[in-house]
Amino acid sequence: MSVAECMGCRSRGRAALRVMRTATVLIWAAAHPSKIMKNAERSATSLFFPIAILVIAMACFQVGATLAKGLFPLVGAVGATALRTGIAAVVLSIVWRPWRLRFTRREARAVIIYGIALGCMNLSFYSALDTIPLGIAVAIEFTGPLAVAVAASRRSIDFAWIGLAIAGLLALLPLGHDTRPLATQGVALALIAGLWWALYIIYGRRAGSSHGGASTALGMLISSLFIVPIGVLENGAALFSSSILMTGIAVAVVSSALPYSLEMMAMPKIPTRVLGVLLSLDPVLAALAGVVLLNEHLTWLQWSAVACIVAASAGSASSNRAEALTN
Repeated sequence: MSVAECMGCRSRGRAALRVMRTATVLIWAAAHPSKIMKNAERSATSLFFPIAILVIAMACFQVGATLAKGLFPLVGAVGATALRTGIAAVVLSIVWRPWRLRFTRREARAVIIYGIALGCMNLSFYSALDTIPLGIAVAIEFTGPLAVAVAASRRSIDFAWIGLAIAGLLALLPLGHDTRPLATQGVALALIAGLWWALYIIYGRRAGSSHGGASTALGMLISSLFIVPIGVLENGAALFSSSILMTGIAVAVVSSALPYSLEMMAMPKIPTRVLGVLLSLDPVLAALAGVVLLNEHLTWLQWSAVACIVAASAGSASSNRAEALTN
């Protein structure tokens, strides 16, 4: 190895350590939210702080996805998922210490399904990201949470939101109406990721209702039990080379450990309606991250489709909240 390469490895190592130290502090804050939020709650602008934290978490997810996409030529989508899942499981376990938890049979079942859904969701999403732009992958995947929200209601307005989401989805399907049709495999994988995302939401609520953030650490551990071996079988020792491992640490911290912990700190403090609308901005942030960081450019039709799915999700969240307030 040349002197320049050694210097580069040391530089990446120091950068990764700085990221890990910063992330550990923020994750600790998420594990002790009452200590961090006490002063903010006394302020008239207390809602600003958790909203800002949530937006940072959402941005982290998308920046992490752009970092992960840079690993695809080296270790593939499976390898990137294995690095993200395995390293994030270690970081979250150190902070939350999930081995101290005690479960009933029903709680254990929910956590196991939650962990499986978490791993399959990440693997399907990264596999989709390998063939379609980031913003479109997130928009298609977002149909999963939208389906969960709409399934709980029987109001006529919900059919309007469903129709709007379907219109956006049809505009993204590779039906030949665009000069740059999307890869069928990528669209299918994004839809599968949306299905797993729906299960992640359903069973994540059940798992988190008893043990909170520690359930996330345990779910990540469960997902790593089957995702990491697949990544190792596909890539072998290459997965643990210094340069790839450093990027993998950054992906794990920015995509999983940090944003999941920030969400734990922010989400309990944000009203449901505001939370739903904010989360609906995810596809827009993803599209912007793709444009700025990956040089991915969407057509006007694809931007319109993303806007339809975002509007459907935000509208569903707002109307569900409005109904809850009137009942």
